[in-house]
Order: sequence, then C-alpha cells, then structure tokens
Amino acid sequence: MKNAIISFTVCLAICSTNAVAQRGKIQYFRPYDKSGLNVFETTKEDTIGFAEFQLRLGANFTQGFQTLKHENQSGVALYPLYSGFPLAQANLNIDAQLVDGVRVSLVSYMASHHHNEFWVKGGYFQIDKVGFLNSETMNNIWKNLTLKIGHMEINYGDAHFRRSDGGNNLWNPFIENNIMDAFTTEIGAEVYWQRDGIILMGGLSNGEIQGSVTAGDRRGPSVYGKLGYDKVLADRTRVRITASLLTKSSSVNGTLYGGDRTGSNYQFVMEPANATVTGNAFSGRYNPNFRDNVTAMMINPFIKFQGLEFFGTLEFSEGNSAVENGEIQYTSPIITPNIMLKGEWVTQKYKDFPAGNIMEGGKFEGFVVQGSIGF
Repeated sequence: MKNAIISFTVCLAICSTNAVAQRGKIQYFRPYDKSGLNVFETTKEDTIGFAEFQLRLGANFTQGFQTLKHENQSGVALYPLYSGFPLAQANLNIDAQLVDGVRVSLVSYMASHHHNEFWVKGGYFQIDKVGFLNSETMNNIWKNLTLKIGHMEINYGDAHFRRSDGGNNLWNPFIENNIMDAFTTEIGAEVYWQRDGIILMGGLSNGEIQGSVTAGDRRGPSVYGKLGYDKVLADRTRVRITASLLTKSSSVNGTLYGGDRTGSNYQFVMEPANATVTGNAFSGRYNPNFRDNVTAMMINPFIKFQGLEFFGTLEFSEGNSAVENGEIQYTSPIITPNIMLKGEWVTQKYKDFPAGNIMEGGKFEGFVVQGSIGF
C-alpha cells in the first residue's frame, strides 16, 4: 500500500527593516549571522571583488530552555518531562574563496543531540564564474548560471532555508522545524539559471544521506527541480513563490524526511519512558520513512512588506516504506547581528495514528526559549 502525506505550515513573523552589510570577503555567499535571514539561493549579483584566496572561519551556538508537557491516548508510557535545559548544540563553518567566482563550503556539527561527537554535515563547491576556462563564450553563458557539486543540503523546497540546523538557529523564526522536516544531505550536483527574478534549478543526487558501493540493484538517484520567481517590487515589497518536485525510484535508506543528523529542539516530547538523548534525538517530528517510489512536491510563497513577513509551506508527498516494500530580525541596542533570542508557546497535536502507536491522540504544549549565536 502506498502512503500519501499532505502537510501545510505557515510562518508569520515581525522583523526589523534595518539592512546589514554582508560580512567577510566570500563571493555569492549566505552569511551565518542576521544578514543571512531571508536568503534562499545565492543571487548572481557580483558585489565583492576578488583579489586573492580567502579563508573564513565561523560558528553557530544554541542553548535553549524548555518547559513542556505531553500526553497521548495509546497507553504507551511517555517520557517524564520536567523543565530544564536541553543539551547545547554547536556548528563549525569553514568557507573559502578559491578563485574569482569559485568558493567551497564545509559545515561540521561540533556537538548535537543526535551526535555528541564531531560530525561533518557536508561540503560543496559553488561555481558562479568560469574565468579560469579563459573563454569569453563560456563567460557570457555563465552570467546567469551557477553550479553546485558536493555532499550537500539538496535544494528541495524552500523550507530548508529557514530551518534550525544544529547550532544554527538564526534563520528560523520558530524554535523547531516542520513536523515533517524535508531536509537531507546527499551527494550530487545542481545547476541554476537566474535572470530578472526567475529561478530555474535542476538537480541529481545519489538519493541517500551516505555514499555506498553496495546493493546497487536497490539504489536509485533522486531527480529534483525548482521553478520560482523572486522579486522586490517598486514599493519595496518582496514577493517570492517557488514550486519544487522530487522523484526517486528506490533506496536502501531514503532520508528525505530524516536526513537531519543533529536532532530536534524539543527534547523528549512524544517519546517513550526509556528514551535517550541520542537514540530519540528527533522528538516531535514525524518521518514517514519513504524509501521507494517517492514523489514529493512543495510549494512555498513568501511575502515581505517592510517589517511584516509571510512564509508558507504546502507539501504533497507519497512513497513506500521499508515495511511496505518487504524490507527574524530584531532592533535592539543589546542584540547584535550575531545574536538572537527567541521564545515561543507551542501546541502540537498528532491525529489519525493507528491504535497502540505512541503518537495516537498525542499532544504536547508548553514554552521554549532559545538563544543562538552565528558568525
């Protein structure tokens, strides 16, 4: 039997309109601080000249405090929750400008809920200029093109641009991500064409979070693409809408909704009484574990008018599991562009789960506060 999932989320946020200059000397780059907010694909604007090789080191740190309560109707005992501080998380960011228009990025998790040890997220090359080819024809062709190659965060949908990622929580107006968190890192390549606000992207990846040379008859690539429009209008209103599509025939360990190697920012909610930090790191999320015959589509509208933002996610996803197969920005004198403090009251409900499932009739609610640093 094939499962189908439809999810819908909306983010409404108030933020400041102060502009912050891009930090560092890396071209075509999304900063890890406040100025990285509302940056999706990097643009083709050449705003930084190249003089020589540049190396940029940065980091993100996050510490939270939660006071949550949860319940269910399945009869499965839930973890006894108390107020307290979840484990802190930290990322290490290394970026380098190799030549004009060519950069490399490497992000590692220094500490997270899922992996307490140092763990590499991924790294990639991004090529926005091809002057090294010494071809005027290729230079002209490449004015609207971008190429990304590596083991990287694949660009399916726009929600992954606004999610919490280990120690990096500056870009997410909420504490935690969508219940179905469409995020994974895979080995592949993406080609972009951008002009006058129009965005076209096509990507091909190995379809799994890790590389492998085994079980070739059970593995297939992910093919995905994005079509979008992103424009600032005359009244300084920014309008963006994108549609993304991803398909995959088969995989041994498909992780489109389980590719996060850091963990949830809600610790131990909707988990059994014997839960552990690393073994139950993704509390509050739901992973349908689609592996084969996966088709997913996400539509993301985004509107920013002065200090008001609207961001939405509408997603349709279907596939087969292993069982089925038989196998914000703030204005404050004490909050800098590198520091963000956020708090939320959260209520999350789980409906239509089968009898006996720990999430049957599940619900959790409470208050979470979190501080993040990025540079």
